[in-house]
Amino acid sequence: MALVPVSQHRRFPRSRASVRDALVFVRQVLADWGHTDRLDDITLCVSELATSALLHGAPPGREYCVSLTLDGSAIRLAVRDSGDRQVSVDAPEADLEACSGRGLHLVREVADDTGVSQDVVGRSVWAVFKTVSPSAYTGEAGH
Repeated sequence: MALVPVSQHRRFPRSRASVRDALVFVRQVLADWGHTDRLDDITLCVSELATSALLHGAPPGREYCVSLTLDGSAIRLAVRDSGDRQVSVDAPEADLEACSGRGLHLVREVADDTGVSQDVVGRSVWAVFKTVSPSAYTGEAGH
């Protein structure tokens, strides 16, 4: 029997505190799902993507949305904003002297797959992480 993907999403206001709130949301969802083996990688990426949406994507007065989808042994993190700036996860790494510009490079290096989906308004930057089934932690995976 095939597993049906499960999803959780939450909107966050365009404020500095929202990045911390997005991290709390992601940690809680992953703990509820029992998928914490990639917690550090996923929280690094949500921090980078939420910060990017906050600084470059969500216009004043708008929100951005963080979503997580669990599909078998893969978790898809997506951050959607309504900005009109073009984004590419394949952009070259920032200059060594630059103070910013490394977020998408970090996401690309940590995640198993990345991409950008253009929406009618704005876009979603996403990252996929292969995970271990929760039953593998307890030795129930066919042992």
